[in-house]
Amino acid sequence: MTSNIDTSEHRHLPGLDLERECCVVPDVASPAGTPVVALVGAPNSGKSTLFNGLTGLRSHTGNWPGTSVEIARGPWKANGVALDLIDLPGAYSLDPISPDEALTRDLLVTDGPGRPDLVVVLADAAHLARSLYLVTQVRELNLRCVVALSMNDVAAARGVTVDADALAASLGCPVVPLDPRRRRGLDRLGDAVATSLADGVPAPRTRPEASDELAREDERFAFIDAAASSATHDSGRARVDWSDRIDRVATHSIGGPIVFLGVMWLVFQATTTVAAPLQDALDGFFSGPVSDAARAGLAALGLGGTWVEGLLVNGLIAGVGMLLTFVPLMAIMFVLLALLEDSGYMARAAVVTDRLMRAIGLPGKAFLPLVVGFGCNVPAVSATRILSNPRQRTLTALLVPFTSCSARLTVYMLLATTFFGRNAGTVVFALYVTSIVFVILVGLALRHTLWRTMGDEPLILDLPPYQRPTLAITATVTWTRLKGFLKTASGIIVATVCAVWLLQSIPAGPGAFGEVPIEGSLYAAMARFVAPIFAPAGFGSWELVSALVVGFVAKEAVLTSWAQTYAIAEGDPGDLGVHLTNSFAAASGGHTLAAVAAFLVFVLAYTPCVATLAAQKREIGLRWTLFGVLINLTVAWLAAVAVFNVASLL
Repeated sequence: MTSNIDTSEHRHLPGLDLERECCVVPDVASPAGTPVVALVGAPNSGKSTLFNGLTGLRSHTGNWPGTSVEIARGPWKANGVALDLIDLPGAYSLDPISPDEALTRDLLVTDGPGRPDLVVVLADAAHLARSLYLVTQVRELNLRCVVALSMNDVAAARGVTVDADALAASLGCPVVPLDPRRRRGLDRLGDAVATSLADGVPAPRTRPEASDELAREDERFAFIDAAASSATHDSGRARVDWSDRIDRVATHSIGGPIVFLGVMWLVFQATTTVAAPLQDALDGFFSGPVSDAARAGLAALGLGGTWVEGLLVNGLIAGVGMLLTFVPLMAIMFVLLALLEDSGYMARAAVVTDRLMRAIGLPGKAFLPLVVGFGCNVPAVSATRILSNPRQRTLTALLVPFTSCSARLTVYMLLATTFFGRNAGTVVFALYVTSIVFVILVGLALRHTLWRTMGDEPLILDLPPYQRPTLAITATVTWTRLKGFLKTASGIIVATVCAVWLLQSIPAGPGAFGEVPIEGSLYAAMARFVAPIFAPAGFGSWELVSALVVGFVAKEAVLTSWAQTYAIAEGDPGDLGVHLTNSFAAASGGHTLAAVAAFLVFVLAYTPCVATLAAQKREIGLRWTLFGVLINLTVAWLAAVAVFNVASLL
């Protein structure tokens, strides 16, 4: 099924693929003698699902040499043959309109060291004629080609069957039916690829001479029509399937947004309800048995009461342990989002929200990178490459930090469950709605000042059919995202925890290293210097503000810095919620909830993590990146002050 927004021409838009790791740069050079197989296909055709099924969790993602375009690649063993599989950016054809599509075309068309030994083209059996345009273009190149025919079950449900052998005879290359979602047919695909690699490069499809390009294009369409007709059998059951019936509501201009908001509210409500007791149990585990065992072990080694105990117990265990208590919450959230994506609903959400974006004058297809930003801002900034207009890419990259990434979710959940109890899910949901409001308002402001002459473009998006989510895909997506979260905890967070502990151990005045009270440390002195700026927002306490400074590195570090601060100050991690309640109450003059709400809004909108800033610098340059930092800080401070002053009156 195709969105009825605009189908006048094909345009490449990425699917809502958040399965890949965002910050790992691979060694793109293949092992000597390893054949390179490229996977190409249209967006939302199941290409990324097929790639993950063939490579498992061994794939990695990074920029292709000499470009800023990210390519996923991984090992694939096909019929005993070791292969290097690369997942090229999605494209409907080899006529590029974006940097991503240009790379796909260049690698396939141009002879050189980067050219693959074989191309697997994913075709949609439910929309065969449309899929064959890309297949035909690839067959006109001097390349080995294998067609992977997916969506056969969807086609069958519509009364359509495709004869793979007849199609292979017409195209002059192997055609393998498969189901990437259920991992069916992958062995047959491997056999076809291994056989094709063992054979020579077949002669490309030749096109007859024609007087002009239009005549040559007509010939190509005639060939596609003949190939599709000879291979397709339609039972004649013309009917509106259940996907169409659901979409009458899910993509409706009024009903669609209501359904979207309702679904998101249920996701956050379910997450907070289920995760809360698990978080409490893990918090007690790290602050109790784990900390006690560490102290006992250090005492046995004669290191009790030394700086080593401070670093290990009050630093690493308190900081990283606090972050790890959110693993159940993140896992539950990732499972629910994976179910929505695998079912096909998230593509409908893109259609619904796109209408809102275009209504206020923002580019239609700029919305998909923003959707990615709700998972992680780093790949979202990279995804702006799909936009053909440089001004559109810059504007969208500046708006991405206002999308509330999953790292911020840990802060939301801690404060929401501590201060708003059973309403925590609704509060978190409201923050995500606020995030969308910020994107819209800031986008409007920039559009009507710096980019007044920028035109609109419609969203062109193939809507995948609704499907029953599979356990394999849900588990793979959940684990991939959770693994990224855990990598953060074991990497940059550990370094940040150590840096915070070091600053907390250095005296700002008289005193010895490691023995100074935290109030007299260099860490507290630096935080006190910044704290008055936030007094109008109700949280001008150094204990609270210091976490925001640390959060500049990574938003998860807000929690770890609080855990360290209160663990050292009180001598025992205890109940972090009690310490936070006392700090917010004192800083706000008794308007505790108003100050918490202001703090949450500030966390939502202020400067993104350093990894996102690095991605912005790479995509839009240092000048625009610094301009974006200024916008984020200004909007965040003004919004926090407004929220506190209004809420304190209520």
